[in-house]
Amino acid sequence: MTDNKYKPTITACFTGYIVQAIVNNFAPLLFVTFSTAYGIELSQITFLVTVNFAVQLTVDLLSAKLIDKIGTRTAMVAAHILSALGLIMLTFLPDIASNPFAGLLICVAVYAVGGGVLEVLVSPIVKSCPTNNKEKAMSLLHSFYCWGHVGVVLVSTLFFTVFGIENWKILALLWAVLPVVNAFVFTKVPIAPIIAEGEKGLTVKELCSKKIFWVLFIMMLCAGASEQAVSQWASAFAEEGLGVTKTVGDLAGPLSFATLMGLSRAFYGKFGDKISLDKFMGVSCVLCIISYLLISLSPSSVLSLIGCGICGLSVGMMWPGSFSKASSALKNGGTAMFALLALAGDLGCTAGPTLVGMASDAFSNDMKTGILCSVIFPVLLLFGIYACRKIQIKIK
Repeated sequence: MTDNKYKPTITACFTGYIVQAIVNNFAPLLFVTFSTAYGIELSQITFLVTVNFAVQLTVDLLSAKLIDKIGTRTAMVAAHILSALGLIMLTFLPDIASNPFAGLLICVAVYAVGGGVLEVLVSPIVKSCPTNNKEKAMSLLHSFYCWGHVGVVLVSTLFFTVFGIENWKILALLWAVLPVVNAFVFTKVPIAPIIAEGEKGLTVKELCSKKIFWVLFIMMLCAGASEQAVSQWASAFAEEGLGVTKTVGDLAGPLSFATLMGLSRAFYGKFGDKISLDKFMGVSCVLCIISYLLISLSPSSVLSLIGCGICGLSVGMMWPGSFSKASSALKNGGTAMFALLALAGDLGCTAGPTLVGMASDAFSNDMKTGILCSVIFPVLLLFGIYACRKIQIKIK
């Protein structure tokens, strides 16, 4: 049970993850529109994703010390304001800038700072709230990123269908309302101390001296890589397997992946008090390995697409589960720990798709071979769960 006093805080954190889903997934829906409207090559446009990711990585790296200085509440309010500001700037800055692409880059960088801070802080804020089962709360929290992703694509697609994609600026302003409202909410809700009163959080140096931290760091990296290695290619599998247009492929591929990932997290959020986290994560890793093999070795594109769906279901608890294990293993890890783990997860989100791409190129653009090579990530995560448990037993 959650202390009633903190229920609005947890609800605001759920909304915070929806905000992060908006800033990560709205602009990519407009890449072709940006290219046409501003005369920018698509190869340049896709660099916006790299910038978004690079800025969030930088925020992960710098936030450990900065957030402790300015305070959790101030940082959360600022994160929402920057997220809203970046979305609002999208509607006018590229038009007035001498270089529209530079204008787009500035907008993405602004909301990426907000998204990066949200990624670092939302989890520890929920973890610090008094609840009976921290793992359940964490799993439910992370499911809201999935629902946010699904919502952004569905609502945006519906808006573009009804009102025309030429009116995308109106939708950008509408999406910006949510972070503005949630910023105000975070000025009011109670926030429990991330580090218990009288205790001091571990420094980056102290964290890096602990063997279990490095096991958890690798687990987070593998969690991000396991998720994104397939997620990034789900649309292509949908188009190939079902013979549909890209729009339908986006709905059948990435959305089915995100929905099943969200269902996995919601399931543990509901029944987590009855299920061992280690066992659930272990089964998830095995299921993920099976899904990778189905995707890469099946002769049928339809079966490969089914494998993508199974993969979405299997990776759901990897990221929030690794966060939960870190909180239990390093109770005074503090903001520094969550910032470094977010950094590890984001590195994994790059490593997974990158390995798929490099391996595919090495084998004559065979994407399935690239996916097969990436099976190393869920395998390593499975070993990480075992190693983490062994280290904790020794510490006790």
